[in-house]
Amino acid sequence: METYDILIIGAGPIGLACGLAAKKAGLNYLIIEKGCLTNSLYNYPLYMTFFSTSEKLEIGGVPFVSISAKPVRPEALEYYRRVAVSNHLNTHLFEAVETVKQTNGSYTVTTTKTSYTTKHVIIATGFYDIPNMLHIPGEHLPKVNHYYKDPHFYAMQKVLVIGANNSSVDAALETYRKGADVTMVIREEGIGKRVKYWVKPDIENRISEGSIKAYTHSTVQAIREHEVDILTPDGIVTLQNDFVLALTGYQPNFSFLEKAGIELSDDGKKQPTYNPDTMETNMPGIYLAGVVCGGMNTHIWFIENSRDHADKIIAHIKATRY
Repeated sequence: METYDILIIGAGPIGLACGLAAKKAGLNYLIIEKGCLTNSLYNYPLYMTFFSTSEKLEIGGVPFVSISAKPVRPEALEYYRRVAVSNHLNTHLFEAVETVKQTNGSYTVTTTKTSYTTKHVIIATGFYDIPNMLHIPGEHLPKVNHYYKDPHFYAMQKVLVIGANNSSVDAALETYRKGADVTMVIREEGIGKRVKYWVKPDIENRISEGSIKAYTHSTVQAIREHEVDILTPDGIVTLQNDFVLALTGYQPNFSFLEKAGIELSDDGKKQPTYNPDTMETNMPGIYLAGVVCGGMNTHIWFIENSRDHADKIIAHIKATRY
C-alpha cells in the first residue's frame, strides 16, 4: 500500500492548485481523479465563456493568457493541462475514490484500483456530478437531459429549458440560434440575478420579442414522449415537445462526505463543517477545498475565490507536521 503525506481527491483547478502547493512545500502527495483531467470543465458546454477573467483563473502563479479577457472552455482546458504536465504533478486519472477511513492516526483511501495510506486528505471534488432532480413523472425518459453540451443537436426541435440561471440561459440562447423552437420554464418571476451581465439583456430581449417563449412562476409537472405539462398561474399548459433540458443545478456528493465522517448542517443547505482559516473539517487531517465547501449553496465558491484554499491547507499541514 502506497503512503503519502497528502492525498488530494479531485483534479479540477482547485485540486491542481493543492498539488502545486504541496509540491512547492516538498510534501509527498498524490492527486486522484475519477475522470479525465479537469473532468468537470471538460463536461461544460462546448462554447462556454467563463464569468471570470483569465488572471482570476490562474493557479500556482502560472500566467493564464487568453485571446479575450474572459476565456472560453478550450482555453481553460489547455491552460490547466499545461500547468499539470509542465509541473509534473503526480496525478492518477480515471480512478474513483470509494472510501476514506480513519485508521491508527492516518487514513486509508480505497479506490476502484487500489488503496493508499495518507496522513492528510484534501477533498476538492466540486459539485457538477449530481444533478438536482425534479422528481416528476417522465424525468427519466431518454429525451430529458440534466447536462447541456452542444446546440447543434437540438436544431429544428421543440426544446424545453427548465431553469433561469447561467446554464439554462446559455442553453436557451444557443439552441434558439441553431434553429430550435425554445420554451423556458422559470420557477420565479424572471431571469436569475446571477446570470452573466453581458448575457442577461440578450435573453430578456429574446423573451420580450417572443423569439423564446417563457413561463414564469411555473413548474413542469410531467414529461411524456411527445409532450410536457407545465403548471402556470393560469393552470396546466400542455406543449408539444422533443427534448427537455432540466438545468436545475447540481450538488456535491454529500453521501461521500458523510461516509468520511464530515458533519453536514441539518438546515437543508448541508453545509460541511470546516475551519475557514485552515479548511480542516471536524475530521482531523481531512480538508475541503473549492466549491464543495458550500454545500447546496454552490454559487458561493468559484475558482477565483477559492484558489487560496490550497495555500491555507498546506500552511496548516506544514505547521502541524513539523
